[in-house]
Amino acid sequence: MTDQVMRVRTHAAWRDISPAQRVLAVVTAALLGVDAYVHLHDAAQYDQFRSSVMSEGTLFRIQGVVAIVVAIALLIWPRVLTWVVSLLVAGSAAVAVTLYTYVNVGQLGPLPNLYENTWNAPGKAFSAIAETLAALVAIAGLTLAVRARQRR
Repeated sequence: MTDQVMRVRTHAAWRDISPAQRVLAVVTAALLGVDAYVHLHDAAQYDQFRSSVMSEGTLFRIQGVVAIVVAIALLIWPRVLTWVVSLLVAGSAAVAVTLYTYVNVGQLGPLPNLYENTWNAPGKAFSAIAETLAALVAIAGLTLAVRARQRR
């Protein structure tokens, strides 16, 4: 494929992204950024809680980095795949923080016991709200992306 053909295809692909999808991508990326900030900022506070494999702080750092990578991917390429990944990252984080606030699941495999029965931990409620909103906005973005794909 020549360079000129590739540029034409890339330009056509960007034209297929509606302004609504672009706005939803920016909003979702910003909410994932909030999630990443809270997890990376608070990770050191959770280093003491650990399994034989990793600490809760390490898990927080992984979540933060994944949220950043997905946010950047969504800004660059707001397509069905990146919307699905955004939904999975935000939704799984929202479910996890809610579940582990109300249920003492215990240690699961290499994961430490994440139970923390309060919403008063610094950043926890703010992060949970951002994750939930990011998941909801990702559903809207995914819906628009699927409809755009069907029209093509």
